[in-house]
Amino acid sequence: MIIIGFESSCDETGVAVVCTERGLLSHALHSQVAMHREYGGVVPELASRDHIRRVVPLTREALSRAGLDMADVDAVAYTAGPGLAGALLVGASFANAFAWGRGVPAIPIHHLEGHLLSPLLAEPAPAFPFVALLVSGGHTQLMRVDGVGRYELLGETLDDAAGEAFDKSAKLMGLGYPGGPELSRLAERGDPGAYALPRPMLHSGDLDFSFSGLKTAVLTRMKTLSGTDGAPPDPGAVADLAAATEAAIVDVLAAKSLAALRQTGLRTLVVAGGVGANRPLRERLRQAMPALHGEVFFPPLHLCTDNGAMIAWAAALRVRAGLVESETGEASFAVRPRWDLRDVCVA
Repeated sequence: MIIIGFESSCDETGVAVVCTERGLLSHALHSQVAMHREYGGVVPELASRDHIRRVVPLTREALSRAGLDMADVDAVAYTAGPGLAGALLVGASFANAFAWGRGVPAIPIHHLEGHLLSPLLAEPAPAFPFVALLVSGGHTQLMRVDGVGRYELLGETLDDAAGEAFDKSAKLMGLGYPGGPELSRLAERGDPGAYALPRPMLHSGDLDFSFSGLKTAVLTRMKTLSGTDGAPPDPGAVADLAAATEAAIVDVLAAKSLAALRQTGLRTLVVAGGVGANRPLRERLRQAMPALHGEVFFPPLHLCTDNGAMIAWAAALRVRAGLVESETGEASFAVRPRWDLRDVCVA
């Protein structure tokens, strides 16, 4: 079965083609980072308009790379939420028009489920059950995953997500957009032990997270680094602060993930979402696995951020599991800017 998937929840337009038997056949992606950099963050209206411009040429590109055309498509998947309402509507409307015109099913997919299952595109792929650390710009959650649609929330952030902590801290340091990658690059030149920053909820005894206190500590430290005469802080000191900030976030994410493995008795950890591309986090978790006799899996680096491949693949796995709720022949559809992942779980 050939499925084409569309992702447009925020500032990446992604289109991909998968085969339920052969896996990923192609994917095409356009990032809006350059456009939003001028404003220091995502502008929803501009994001929606850019999705409109990109979706048709990316669709042609993805089909061409797969050696297919529209007539070969058996189903269409799209991100129905959560995300920016206008951006979601672009992808959803195009996907449903495509499906309606072809007379094939349209499969709405939860954005976070796409991230959660994306490591199953890797070689080798993890086997169920596993613990998943879902860590991105807007979400930080630990889930027990027993199968497709079988998810149990173990812990989540009570305020800022880890990605927000990276981005907001970077902004406080005067770094460019997107802040997380900029902070990580600067951190490579700094000393993570130069400043003692808090590790919020590190010893809370549960699997929840909190990163707002870390952001406040970064703000306080930046004030002490700035000169009273308004002079900019020493670049070396800012690099040290970036390294200390990254170390604090990685410490908390790693500690909670390992605690989740011990609590559940599982041996497999899966890390998904944009922050899953962070090199120190990957290294820390890989180093910790032998002591637990466990394994850690990550999606390929080029599939850590939002992309159509994860949406198409989540649909393929739902088809395999008999969990598809199609909208074939329907003239209406809906998007859900706010959507709890637990709503897509099977009973």
